[in-house]
Amino acid sequence: MALVVVETLFDRIAGEIARARLETAGIEAVLFDGGIASVIGSGLSGVRLMVDEADEPAARALLDDLEASATVPDDAAP
Repeated sequence: MALVVVETLFDRIAGEIARARLETAGIEAVLFDGGIASVIGSGLSGVRLMVDEADEPAARALLDDLEASATVPDDAAP
């Protein structure tokens, strides 16, 4: 099983949320560099969200959909 990075996040909690969302969709995912991020701060080093290379397209599509749904359209702003 070869792992590939699908996203680097600079917030460990956001990384855990993204990992959990992938896992809920049936895509096994792991976070790398979480230990060093907790020592020096994830804002400096980031954490790598990784999946099996066979799951990469599905994982990227899911993460893109989640990001798109989290974006507030300009005309929806108060």
